[in-house]
Amino acid sequence: MKNQKWISILVIAVGVIAAVYFGLGSRNLGTSSSAAPGDIPSDAVTASGTAQGMEGPVTVEVTATKDKIYAIKVTEQNETKDIGTKAVDQLPAAIFSANSLEVDGVSGATITSNAIKEAAAAALTSAGLDPAAFGYTKAGGETKAASEGTAKKEIPADAVKGTGTAKGNNGDVTVEVTMDADNIYDVKVTKHQETEGIGTKAIEQVPPEIIERNTTKVDTVSGATVTSNAIIEAVKAAIKDAGFDPAKFDVAKAANKEKAEDVSYDTDVVIVGAGGAGMVAAIEAADAGKNVILVESQTMVGGNSIRATGGLNAAKTKWQDANEFNEGAGVEAKLKTAREQYADNKDIQTLADTVEKQWAEYQAAPNGYFDSPELFELDTMIGGKGKNDFTLVKTLVENSSAAIDWLDSIGAEMHNVGSFGGASVKRIHRPVNAEGKTTAVGAYMVPILEKNVNDRKNIQVLFSTTADKILMDASGKKAVGIHATGETGNNVTINAGSVVITTGGFGANLDMVTKYRPDLKGFMTTNAAGAQGQGIDMATAVGAATVDMDQIQIHPTVEANTAHLITEGLRGDGAILVNQDGKRFVDEVGTRDVVSAAEIAQPGSYSWLIVDQKMVDASAVIQGYIKSGYTKQGDDYKALAKELEIDPDTLDATINTWNGYVAQKSDPDFNRTSFASPLDTAPYYAIKVTAGIHHTMGGIKIDKNTEVLKEDGTPIGNLYAAGEVTGGVHGANRLGGNAVADFTVFGRIAGQHAAANLGTAQGSSTAETTASATAETKKAA
Repeated sequence: MKNQKWISILVIAVGVIAAVYFGLGSRNLGTSSSAAPGDIPSDAVTASGTAQGMEGPVTVEVTATKDKIYAIKVTEQNETKDIGTKAVDQLPAAIFSANSLEVDGVSGATITSNAIKEAAAAALTSAGLDPAAFGYTKAGGETKAASEGTAKKEIPADAVKGTGTAKGNNGDVTVEVTMDADNIYDVKVTKHQETEGIGTKAIEQVPPEIIERNTTKVDTVSGATVTSNAIIEAVKAAIKDAGFDPAKFDVAKAANKEKAEDVSYDTDVVIVGAGGAGMVAAIEAADAGKNVILVESQTMVGGNSIRATGGLNAAKTKWQDANEFNEGAGVEAKLKTAREQYADNKDIQTLADTVEKQWAEYQAAPNGYFDSPELFELDTMIGGKGKNDFTLVKTLVENSSAAIDWLDSIGAEMHNVGSFGGASVKRIHRPVNAEGKTTAVGAYMVPILEKNVNDRKNIQVLFSTTADKILMDASGKKAVGIHATGETGNNVTINAGSVVITTGGFGANLDMVTKYRPDLKGFMTTNAAGAQGQGIDMATAVGAATVDMDQIQIHPTVEANTAHLITEGLRGDGAILVNQDGKRFVDEVGTRDVVSAAEIAQPGSYSWLIVDQKMVDASAVIQGYIKSGYTKQGDDYKALAKELEIDPDTLDATINTWNGYVAQKSDPDFNRTSFASPLDTAPYYAIKVTAGIHHTMGGIKIDKNTEVLKEDGTPIGNLYAAGEVTGGVHGANRLGGNAVADFTVFGRIAGQHAAANLGTAQGSSTAETTASATAETKKAA
């Protein structure tokens, strides 16, 4: 009986194991994807390969023949949970299903994704197979087996290694260099805390450039300048550590790249500029069934959008109702401003009439959080000095709540609502991290938008491709495509039924800035390198009108040494500004033009932004500023004053007075109406800030459908524009939180109308490119 019992148990166990093994053999088991064992031929070879991931080695085992991958699994990894592990869970299945290593990486886990691909390529090589047969062939027929942050030449036996460290955006970046007296053979980023999808772009791109050119004099990656410079400085330190002179390798050398052949594409919609507006437009047009080509002059997406630190303004959302309403003074102050300063502006007076009625009704029967589209419009119009195009303002506001819902639908949640400069009430919607702390909106949104772009197979992205001309039909009345220049100087022609310009403003083109505003000569800029105004030039060349070109915004809180933008949200959350005398000098949450002008008038034209530990604990953004070395710290007000070389008694009195105003909800000095919490939790921190060129309110003139208009007010056929490249919506001054609202709302409209312009016919197939189109000219995301 006992023997029969054990035999029964054994049979059951074997049956369970067999069921699992054979029944699940063809399914993705997290880190493994495989054909059923009976489907794997006898001549298949199994081998392993390893590559460097984000947190250490990633080892992959592959079973394959010369033309088919039968099994792939990650056998060893130490990647970050819920970030790198997403690639570990998803990528093997994608490679197995596609039978190719040329699959999209997992957004937000780029380094791990490429480590898996590299390790798989190494495994195939170890098995005596060619990774190129599985889509791992690059330009020139070379098979690449290099993960981000490392690119290798053949290394001689007498090469030596050195290590160096420099400060990145989120902390130290450590680099290991392998070299001799004449050549840099290998550069590997061994430690960093840089932001996935932003700083990691520099880790992917800068080391290979240093190796290829054999110099540290290489271009930084736009949007990841701080990380790029950290890598370069760390490499210099590593060269010195290896016993060589860094100056020898700090010499500019041209990249050795052959000019690619000219290339031509046909598509439904071409979008110029892969910042926020461009990606939003691409997603909407693709979701309408159209084929889209998105052209970007830089090597990564994001543009100025990736630098946004605040959030998105939206009125009458359910997320506002989660807040207690204490902003009545702000509403009344705005109504007073409307009546006293804009009595001759019909639109503002009509809005004020409506808001007064709404406010009276709310006071009589309070329900939820008080805000309205009309109050949002009033804030925006007064913020813009009444110069705004009221039709565009209404379009922005009336679609703002839907923008929050749409972002939710694509995975970008912004549910934390706070105060921001120029807004009467809490209206800016911000993202939070896993710990519930507010985080920078650009760094949060851009990787999510990029993932959505990459997930749509009818969107193709061309990087390092600079558009320079809008192509018109024979009549000169309709846009039919664009001309661009590829990375190697080759011609890129894209024929399209609709053309959308989303190239951003011109805040990085200081010559263009001073052309319209000579008084801004010498100011630093917060703008990404791609904000050159080329989209405006392209549009005006085909007859587009412009508006408000001299309306250029300076932002009052730009870190004085690095030009890094310090978010306005800190002031909305309770921070104050003091001058070098230790005194407040302005309503800190006033409009940017007013605060900037007051700051410029202070001794040295700078100020100190002061926060406390309570604010630090609630904000991942401030924690990032501390890690980046932007702050000075003191255990009490007087200790902080000594660090700032300010009279301790004066600063102590200033902050204590401010804390009293917070308790009273009244600021008799500067009439500030947004108070948040007192600065009463040690230690205390200060950032030295000054004014910098931030946003260009002027640009291409559009209508509410984002159609580009001529001087006579009629639209140019098939031509659309959205985002900072346009003018009119912000008037003379943009409110914080309205830029993200702008590119989301008008980006959606542009994508929808560009698609609708083509009718309901099935999207066309992108034409084949010329035979020699290479990765140098066709860099799809």
